[in-house]
Amino acid sequence: MSDVPATHEDDGFEPLEILTLPLDAWHRAKGGRMVEFAGYHMPVQYEGIMAEHLWTRENAGLFDVSHMGQLSITGDNVATALEALMPAAIADAPMNKARYSLLLNDEGGVLDDLMLTPQAADRIYMVVNGATKYDDVAHMIEHLPDDVTLNMMEDHALLAVQGPKAVEAVARLVPGVEALTFMQAGAFEWNGHDLWISRSGYTGEDGVEMSVPAEAVEAFAEALVAQPEIKPIGLGARDSLRLEAGLPLYGHDLDPAITPVQADLGFALFKRRREAADFPGAARILAERENGPATKRVGLLVDGRQPVREGADVVDASGTVVGRVTSGGFAPSVGAPIAMAYVPLADAAPGTVVTLSQRGKAHRATVTAMPFVPHRYVRGVK
Repeated sequence: MSDVPATHEDDGFEPLEILTLPLDAWHRAKGGRMVEFAGYHMPVQYEGIMAEHLWTRENAGLFDVSHMGQLSITGDNVATALEALMPAAIADAPMNKARYSLLLNDEGGVLDDLMLTPQAADRIYMVVNGATKYDDVAHMIEHLPDDVTLNMMEDHALLAVQGPKAVEAVARLVPGVEALTFMQAGAFEWNGHDLWISRSGYTGEDGVEMSVPAEAVEAFAEALVAQPEIKPIGLGARDSLRLEAGLPLYGHDLDPAITPVQADLGFALFKRRREAADFPGAARILAERENGPATKRVGLLVDGRQPVREGADVVDASGTVVGRVTSGGFAPSVGAPIAMAYVPLADAAPGTVVTLSQRGKAHRATVTAMPFVPHRYVRGVK
């Protein structure tokens, strides 16, 4: 799960100014070039996007994702209450097992994608996208029963360490994390501070995401980058890594007009929930699952060396616009431009050749299976 800046109506929660992360001064001292993102000053790069991308693929990168919303949701019937808003099977989810899900509107459109983890029978930990977190909170407060309490964990930062050497390096500081498997989480301790860590991330690589008390995060970040495998990595490489991994970016590849089936996120529709058809937009979503959606998110390999960016048109032989590119860029690990686009279902099969139009120039592209780079999640620990 990742996110992108967006403009919202004032819902009573929206920040009125660009905010700073707990690690703001630390990023600047490390040479981070800061940009506005999701209402915060955030580092887009340190030594360069290409170098940071490849370092993460080969070693381990430290990402500050503290702009994202960390929520603690409590109540005797919290799991059942949340099931009314999303298609995940939460009531029977194992403790400390993270699940990806989607906050849906009444038409089945995606309001946000998120991660949730049951920490106790009456408590769910949830991470939502930074650009939508205030809207998400407002939506949940409106729709959850009064006996469910939602707290934003604004006194906590969120760090991710990603890459094939990530867990080995983190385990030197936090012994025991190496025993976690993909999407498993647990409580840990570092220097007297409580941490919540899950073996997850949004790069396609192995790694962990760690909720850290804000008061301790600078010392913890410094201890992490003191490990020879770990370097700080900015938003630019985070985006190119998730694109290679075929992972959608909210606000680009996902929005309230797109359903889970159109987005090729059918795995998020759990069997029990499909059979009960008791989540928002179920009739539409299940009909699309049965009959196929009008359009579908696909991966594209673009001919040549020039990247095709978000907003480019997908056109048919007659020049009619039939789809749109939602993410695109040069893929350092692939060595070629790649993109994601929504195309008609008839054009969604791998191997289909399509034409992309960007600023009046035509680009040939081929629909391909995603991910572009194989995922390297650790689903079992030896």
